[in-house]
Amino acid sequence: MDETPGRDAVELRVHGISGVTAERILDHPIVTRVAGNTHAGFFRPRPGSGTAGGATDGVTVEAYRWGSLTAGAAVRTASMLLLLPFMLSNLAIWLRPPGHDRWGLLGVLCRLIAGTLTATFMLAAVGVTLDLVGWQCVPYPGCRASRPYLAWLHNLPAGPRLALLSIVPLLALRVVWAIGTRSARTFEGFGPSSAQRLPGEPAGSLTDPGFWQDEQTTGWLRQLHVVLGIGTLNVALLAGISPGGVGAPGHAALFGVAVGLLVVGAALLALPVPASPAGARRFLRPLWVATVVVTVCSLGSAALADAKPTGSGKLPGYEGAAAGVVATQGILLLVLTVVTYTRQRAARDDERPFLRGLGTPVVAAVAVSVGAAFTATLVYRVADALDHGDIPDPIRPNPPIVGPLDPPVAYWWAALAGLAALLIGAAVTSVTLLLSRRRRRRQAAGIIERDYPDVPAEDAHRLRLVRETIARSRITEELGPLLLAFLLIASLGLATVAFDVIGVGPTQLADRLGGDGGAAVALAYVTDAGVWVISLLVLCLMILGFRAYRSAQTRRVVAVLWDLGTFWPRMIHPFAPPCYAARAVPELAKRVTGLTARGPVVISGHSHGSVLAAATILQLPPSVLARVSLLTYGSPLQRTYSRLYPAYLGPQTLRDLGGRIGWRWRNLWRDTDPIGGPIFPSGPHGTPPGVDVDVRLRDPRSLTIDRADTVPPPIEGHWPYHTQAAYQAAIRELTDRSR
Repeated sequence: MDETPGRDAVELRVHGISGVTAERILDHPIVTRVAGNTHAGFFRPRPGSGTAGGATDGVTVEAYRWGSLTAGAAVRTASMLLLLPFMLSNLAIWLRPPGHDRWGLLGVLCRLIAGTLTATFMLAAVGVTLDLVGWQCVPYPGCRASRPYLAWLHNLPAGPRLALLSIVPLLALRVVWAIGTRSARTFEGFGPSSAQRLPGEPAGSLTDPGFWQDEQTTGWLRQLHVVLGIGTLNVALLAGISPGGVGAPGHAALFGVAVGLLVVGAALLALPVPASPAGARRFLRPLWVATVVVTVCSLGSAALADAKPTGSGKLPGYEGAAAGVVATQGILLLVLTVVTYTRQRAARDDERPFLRGLGTPVVAAVAVSVGAAFTATLVYRVADALDHGDIPDPIRPNPPIVGPLDPPVAYWWAALAGLAALLIGAAVTSVTLLLSRRRRRRQAAGIIERDYPDVPAEDAHRLRLVRETIARSRITEELGPLLLAFLLIASLGLATVAFDVIGVGPTQLADRLGGDGGAAVALAYVTDAGVWVISLLVLCLMILGFRAYRSAQTRRVVAVLWDLGTFWPRMIHPFAPPCYAARAVPELAKRVTGLTARGPVVISGHSHGSVLAAATILQLPPSVLARVSLLTYGSPLQRTYSRLYPAYLGPQTLRDLGGRIGWRWRNLWRDTDPIGGPIFPSGPHGTPPGVDVDVRLRDPRSLTIDRADTVPPPIEGHWPYHTQAAYQAAIRELTDRSR
């Protein structure tokens, strides 16, 4: 039901991250839902129970609660941790520099990198099932001893055994596919909006009516990634078996067709998404038929092959496949870095992006690194369990009766790189914070002198506390060197690609260079430490996922990361967690459109809610904008989003946003807030003459204890804002200007 009075003005509050309750948003203990559903809904105080906290006279307060879209279901939140590499790869493209992406080259590179992540995922499943279990463990008595669940596989020839174990990677791919398709049920869209781009705005901006409609793109990419995953399995299976069942020529031809399907799938990733479902089916239907036929033939070829393993080494072809994927990722990251840096040099001075425009390759490198960490952890932990606790390598092999149980060389380099990244990252973080401490304290001291010029001696300790709080709130601006250091680490990791391809691991390289073997043994222990470090990090994520299943509080903590990482549509990797803004923004736009028919609406966005509010206004039709105003507070729009996503929320987009609503916009911020800040800097690229959007609030309001109180005013930082008089004054002003 909707209790909106006849011509009433509405303050529509949109909360930030962490999935707060409607009661907290409204600052009222008794609320009722007036629109929406359990996933995302609009709430008001129950009639007759009083007004919302911080309400302005004559203005009805309504809250939009969207937190359950990311923090609601326990299984959904826990499963999202498994999709972290896919989420990061999808996030990378949205950090691209402003300007036209000529030929869509950045998007093509990011989609190809995403395709290698799917191949990495399948190679991990292949490495555990076909390589470690089927090839390196079952044939050896010492490995299958006391393991009846593996002993029966020894009675099968190698080919049928590998064909049977291939079911496990196929099931893993099906599970990931099922997680990705759930968005159609939970994040139900509302269709294209009636938004209109202003003259000069590029296609693909936040004002495009279909910007948040990603079903067509996701469906297309999902089909291609499933083909890539199945194709990776087919190639690994055909490379691992002998051609005894179908003859050498037939086996070679089948292997060539399987490789060809992989190449076709990768080539389709580089093409634009077909505009219609019919156009997509024209490509996908023959590709799917060919994939099914090749998969059946591959399994049949393996089932008919009866040759035994040689008794040494890894699954034939698996080492080369893992090295090939790593080499491909390294080349794509290198090209992506060059193209991105070239693009950002053309940006205007006021749109210089964060990290010198290298946000896209940095996040893509993080996605690749996390994927490698997940893969290496899975393979190493299974190998560790199968050989009863040892960690073999070429310098310290297992006894012959146990089997080799040796993971690919690429995973050894990944373990060593993981340890180096952790140490270098910790060192860069520490040095950056130490070097910036004096500057941050000097800036905080200037703010203190301006806000509290005459402070009694007894309040000196309170003054120091406020100064330290302001200094700590500026740490957000100091994370750039850490991320650039990570990109440097990833770039140095490209040097290992050549060793991956020729199959030389860290210990083998040290053995050849060291001579006496001591350096190889020492490096082997260092690599072992790297294995355990990345394993512990991944296990911590798994524990966090388990805690998310058991604890609502932990689910909210996990949801904080997902609120930031799943804001953008899935245009790169279809297995990434679904985009909640694909529902939240159209739903807000529809609700605001309906409310403006009864009176003016002030969209009040806190923290990340201000980003949703800005995206909503950019999707509103011109007929609605005349009765809409915007109030933001604790907003990261300029401090974070404008710098990280300059192509979509850069300074020019924010100025266009203000112009759309006639500059009926107020932004409240505090120096003690570590997240929010001013929106428009002073200078020629700020607001028009005579327009003031940013309103700075002194925090705390005073250092001394009021005579009617027992403690000094608190340092409020990021929350709350609605309890201050400046908030009600802004609501009143914006409402009056919208009538």
